[in-house]
Amino acid sequence: MKKLPLILTAILVLILALIPLFKQQNSVRQQEEYSGEGKIIIIYDNKALSGFKGAWGFAALVKFKNYTILFDTGGDGEILLNNMKKLGIDPHSIQYVFLSHIHGDHTGGLWAVLRENPNVTVCFPGIFPGSFKEKVRSFGAKVVEIYEPKEILEDVYSTGVMFPVGEQSLILKTSKGLVVVTGCSHPGVVKIVERAENITRDNVYLVVGGFHLFGTSEREVRAIATSFKKLGVQKVMPCHCTGSKAERIFAEEFGLDYIECGVGKAISW
Repeated sequence: MKKLPLILTAILVLILALIPLFKQQNSVRQQEEYSGEGKIIIIYDNKALSGFKGAWGFAALVKFKNYTILFDTGGDGEILLNNMKKLGIDPHSIQYVFLSHIHGDHTGGLWAVLRENPNVTVCFPGIFPGSFKEKVRSFGAKVVEIYEPKEILEDVYSTGVMFPVGEQSLILKTSKGLVVVTGCSHPGVVKIVERAENITRDNVYLVVGGFHLFGTSEREVRAIATSFKKLGVQKVMPCHCTGSKAERIFAEEFGLDYIECGVGKAISW
């Protein structure tokens, strides 16, 4: 019986010793979530962290200045909304939806989002079919059609429609340089980066999104990585259609400045 008080005392001391550690970990977690000028959260991708669902397609939530922008919507609205719920993202917090191109793995989740929150502005290439535009308007959402490079919001730009496919990419002009978000990079990811720098007269800090390099040779991928470096790109986060081989090469080329993608991943700056 005399040993019991000693055991209880030891347990209490251990608990008291661990409390500061838990507080420190929680503080770091909060800083990762809230500190900085902007943040991108991956909410739809082929890969996913444990507890989330991955599927072919892409979507990311962009928080920058006072804006909350949903970049693309993945291919399945149910998967998109479930991942958002697990991440604590309220669909009603979305102000703008930016669609890169017409393919279903980037636009398929839009209707589920609009059913939850029709009070958004949907920005997409003006070459989208008229039926698509009318369906968006039928929810009560505002429509912005993009053709040429354009400043959509303060320090938020579209590359304008680029070909093939007719795709736009998102550009954020940050204090660290440009953050470029791509859907599939059908026009070529290097051309997109060049366009972004020409529009803003600034260097690219980060490129995140689909690079469309599956099936591309190792030599070509390394040449693209070299072009990125020559253009001043500091960090990369290849997602979706980049392909595992190309991701590995970018990881080798960029080292600590390579960020792995997947649902649940986030990057702040």
